Amino acid sequence: MSLLATAGVYRGLAVLFQFLDSFAFLVLATVGLAIIFGMMGVINLAHGEFILVGVYGTALAFHGMPIPFADAALPGLPLPIAMVVGVLITVVFGVIIERTIIRHLYDRLLDSMVATWGLGLVVAQLLLISFGSSLDSISTPMGNVAYGPFTSGVYRSVFLPVVSVLLLGALYLLFTRTEFGVKARATIEDPETARAMGVDTDRMYVMTFALGSGLAGLTGALYAPALGAITPDRGSIFLVEAFVAVVVGGPSVIVGTLSAAGLLGFFNAIVTSQYGTFAGLMAMLLVAIVLLRLLPDGITGYVEKVRQRRRAEQ
Repeated sequence: MSLLATAGVYRGLAVLFQFLDSFAFLVLATVGLAIIFGMMGVINLAHGEFILVGVYGTALAFHGMPIPFADAALPGLPLPIAMVVGVLITVVFGVIIERTIIRHLYDRLLDSMVATWGLGLVVAQLLLISFGSSLDSISTPMGNVAYGPFTSGVYRSVFLPVVSVLLLGALYLLFTRTEFGVKARATIEDPETARAMGVDTDRMYVMTFALGSGLAGLTGALYAPALGAITPDRGSIFLVEAFVAVVVGGPSVIVGTLSAAGLLGFFNAIVTSQYGTFAGLMAMLLVAIVLLRLLPDGITGYVEKVRQRRRAEQ
């Protein structure tokens, strides 16, 4: 193989790993927000802080969680167990927020946006007051793979993309093959009829919000070793890209998340590999603006219109 062809292969691998990294980040950051928005009609602008709760829960469990009102700390846990702790803390946090705030805001879109935006500010400030401006970082596991002049982290470029695809598959099975999925979809489609059929809709709302919170916590737990410095302002980074992907993808949780993450991740990877991370983010936002101009209901909204048109023609 000539040197030029070899360099092209190396460049192609760099773009591929960059795409996988971006795709995994978009899927994991988006899926919890997509479930809460797509199934409950609530735009949770505190979603980034929910992810941050998972990050902090994991980091504190890994390094040793301080005991309140005592000059001592619990011993640190192995990273996989610390991740489970981070997810559980976020689920509990989500259930408390749903029972005290969100349950009063169903069918009140603008009110829910304002309330969750304020909630995000409060959470970030509480983390700053409680734990200071930063926590000790966690080293990224699994090392790097080298190819030519490039290197890629195995954890972010291989492990997290595999986890994101498996997660989407598990959610598809959950919502299409289980009793919970049927009841959840019935509650969202027509809560009055679902209630008349014996479905405890209040319980379904709690469980669905807890699921979305748990997925946010899982995202935080998985990215805790990959963030570097852990600071209270990290939530906005997750929220911006997740929010853009949800709007571009549309209301369908699985198809919307998959299509938006694939498309936005592709353009992000192409531009990032040539011009750097900032240019990649700008390119992704420009693509999102163009898509929203052409497809105001998102990708899945357009797909649904095509399906309805074909049914009408038949």
